[in-house]
Amino acid sequence: MVAQGIHTVKSRRSALVAAIFLMATSAIGPGFITQTATFTTKLGAAFAFGILASILIDFVVQLNIWRIVTLTRMRASDVANAAIPGSGHLLAVLVIVGGLFFNIGNIGGTGLGLNAIFGLDPKIGGAISAVFSIGIFLSKRAGLAVDRFIIFAGILMIVLTLYVAFVSGPPVGDALFQTVLPDTIDFATITTIVGGTVGGYITYSGAHRLLDRGMVGVENLPAVNRAALTGITVTGLMRYVLFLAILGVVASGVVIDTSGQGANPAAQAFQAAAGNVGLRLFGIIFWAAAITSVIGAAYTSVSFITAFKQDISEHARNMATVVFIAISLVCYLLMTTPPAAMLVFVGGLNGLILPIGLSIFLFAAWKREDLMGGYRYPRWLLALGVLVCALTWYMGYKSAGTIFSLLG
Repeated sequence: MVAQGIHTVKSRRSALVAAIFLMATSAIGPGFITQTATFTTKLGAAFAFGILASILIDFVVQLNIWRIVTLTRMRASDVANAAIPGSGHLLAVLVIVGGLFFNIGNIGGTGLGLNAIFGLDPKIGGAISAVFSIGIFLSKRAGLAVDRFIIFAGILMIVLTLYVAFVSGPPVGDALFQTVLPDTIDFATITTIVGGTVGGYITYSGAHRLLDRGMVGVENLPAVNRAALTGITVTGLMRYVLFLAILGVVASGVVIDTSGQGANPAAQAFQAAAGNVGLRLFGIIFWAAAITSVIGAAYTSVSFITAFKQDISEHARNMATVVFIAISLVCYLLMTTPPAAMLVFVGGLNGLILPIGLSIFLFAAWKREDLMGGYRYPRWLLALGVLVCALTWYMGYKSAGTIFSLLG
């Protein structure tokens, strides 16, 4: 009995850590890194306000989504269908399509990472990485393999980025000041960075991982809340450290190309900060961020397939995930949009998807407490959710045209 209890505790802890890192590595993917380099080059220290806005929005969105999914014991699309019949199918289509676009960019990110490390053609590097991801989902213990690899890659990203931030010597005082009093506020920038960190599939990645590992119900709610808050805190600190690393380069006067066909803004910043060593470190960080995002985007997007087939087995879902990655790879190999531009665009696209799903979930929390076993949903959390939802709708309205122009 004691051994069984210890195993249960370890299993719970493992599930929570895996969910934290899946959410965190999905939120700090190649899109976010490229967006951070692009917008820091454009706005300088004023972009710190965009980082802060994304963190605050992230807190509210993730606390609501994780709570509702684990209390209802249902996937996001099933919650949506129960709250508003048919809306789950709409949400599933939006997340799967958004996840596909994101994964095309993620595979492009793995190619850029291997290009920085080994000088490989990005298309070849993307193909190698996609095959590696497929291998993980084909393994006999796919769930455990996903968890362990994502935790390892997440820790590696954090350590290496801290080093580059220290070397680049950013103007920390100016950054902290403009975090709350920016010179410029750009809604398209904030929508894109929010989409790249909590939009689309990212919103549901950690919650669905907890659901698959059985961390559900009111009895697990305190642990789920701690996991969500820990994940968002770690993610927020990582975002800010990455921003400081690039700001140090921009503030020193280095000119970064953000629009050329072969532009890789973050790679230029890391190389300027620490020479060829910095370029190689960037490659490792970028590949780790991209490959974990390929896995996270594929896993979470395919988890929405239950909206159309409720009784799908875990093996069938893993096979569907393999097909999803393969389709993403083919699209990447055929596309002509520069990978860096695609990574910025997909963040914006997912930022436009975010308010749709959030609106449905808040309606469920407000009107369908029966789905949560009669649990009375905290009114303060619901009120914050409504405010954030209104803000994301407004930002999406103001920035849609700018976001889609990125594909040009």
